[in-house]
Amino acid sequence: MSLITPSQVLLDLPADDRQQVVHALAQTLVDDGRVTDLDQFLADIAAREKLMATGLPDGIGIPHCRSAAVTVPSLAFARSANGVDWGAADGPATLIFMIAVPDSGGEDHLAILAKLARKLMRREFKQSLRDAGNADEVVRIIEDQVVNA
Repeated sequence: MSLITPSQVLLDLPADDRQQVVHALAQTLVDDGRVTDLDQFLADIAAREKLMATGLPDGIGIPHCRSAAVTVPSLAFARSANGVDWGAADGPATLIFMIAVPDSGGEDHLAILAKLARKLMRREFKQSLRDAGNADEVVRIIEDQVVNA
């Protein structure tokens, strides 16, 4: 099963509140059968966010967690034109990546996070996601640059 599908991509997200964005991304995972209990998953994401903000410089947010509510390692993506405060010192996040892995998926969690973090250091990767015209293009970019890299 693919890490990300077009139905897990939200482009031009109107929400500007972190909780709304987390809920919207989590709902895509529920809708795809990757998360079995939305409330539990949201609680697990919130618990992780309380430990440390997951905002990175240059407009990046990476909410992530391991959860018993997750059935398969997954990645959801949202793009926000206005940006969402994700706790980064340099301003709001415009590219948001939600990483969700099963409780037993510690290695998967770290591997996805590490691969994504490496790619996010590259300006071209971030710009390609900002310029992507549709969800299929976002999935192709992430699969080529992160999943299959």
